[in-house]
Amino acid sequence: MQNEELTLSVLRNIETIQTQKSLADELGYSVGKINYVLKALIDKGLIKADSFIQNKNKNQYKYLLTQEGFEEKLTLTRKFVVRKKAEYEELQRELETSHSIKSNQNNGE
Repeated sequence: MQNEELTLSVLRNIETIQTQKSLADELGYSVGKINYVLKALIDKGLIKADSFIQNKNKNQYKYLLTQEGFEEKLTLTRKFVVRKKAEYEELQRELETSHSIKSNQNNGE
């Protein structure tokens, strides 16, 4: 589950990042972890990396979302929303139960 959320975060931010370090800082992970995730996403064909031809730093890349990456982003987003909705509904039930117990305790006193 956590890996899916990290993957979704990377896919959501992939086309706006300047460097792996900036993405790592924004998401709260190490550069090594982000590098590992990016390589895995490239291997899966979800993103592609194009180097800047005119850039002096040949290690800097522009990451692009592929069609498969876009579809995976949609799938992960749907799963995320379903999971968060279920969590919200569970919290609502717990809150209602707590209110009911407190109300019964107050009526019994």
